Amino acid sequence: MEIMWCGAATLLVRGGGPTLLFDPYLRRTGRGAPFPMAEAARADAVFVTHPHLDHFADIGAFLPRPVYVSPHGIRLAERSGTDTSSMRPVHAGETVRVGGLSVTAYRGRHCAFDVQTVARVLFSPRTWLHLRQALRLLRQAKAYAIPPEDVLIYLVTDGIHTVTVLGSAGMAAGEEYPRGSDLFVFPYQGRARMHRAILPFLDVFAPKAVMIDHFDDAFPPVSTFVDHKKFPAAVKKRLPSAAALVPAYNVWYDLPVTAP
Repeated sequence: MEIMWCGAATLLVRGGGPTLLFDPYLRRTGRGAPFPMAEAARADAVFVTHPHLDHFADIGAFLPRPVYVSPHGIRLAERSGTDTSSMRPVHAGETVRVGGLSVTAYRGRHCAFDVQTVARVLFSPRTWLHLRQALRLLRQAKAYAIPPEDVLIYLVTDGIHTVTVLGSAGMAAGEEYPRGSDLFVFPYQGRARMHRAILPFLDVFAPKAVMIDHFDDAFPPVSTFVDHKKFPAAVKKRLPSAAALVPAYNVWYDLPVTAP
């Protein structure tokens, strides 16, 4: 299998024939690279971890290919006037096969933003300099409000390698998560000290390699670039044999990812 990070929480995974797209977000406002639309347009199916603005609002660009999202996400799409005829409700515990790939859904939970993160946005000069843009973005986000438990975690496998994809840095109480994935994709956004916030996830999932995403400044002025300098050391301390990958935009990485 191979994986590509496309900015924000957007991923492409291919192997066993098909290509899967996760959490597409096309807006380029804070991007360091253009969205790889040519690559994404070849996806055979789309999987949405949760129907927030930056994971689901641009889904119309990929219809009518199958879109797997929570029932609540389908209701939000209907409310916004988006065609839902190719959307498929997916629930925790279900496995979806797309060609040679299998995708199993687990219960997740949305990250709870801490005070430091919220304060950094509220009191940032950039927020106030671009207040109209910030308010417009917040109004758009309100249309995609979800309960914190309306989040899925996906395990993707081609029968040889496995990738665990999180769209938000939260876990559901009592859920039994898969351990030992070849790659664990973690959204590095939402807490002031993400190198500490990731540690409980490493304990629970015990992956062979960890890749971060969602650390870029994808929706300014209410987002920031998250410093990830402490991420590799945090992984190494908790899981000495695991590789830590900070991906570049629009680059395919082969599995398994090995430590340098």
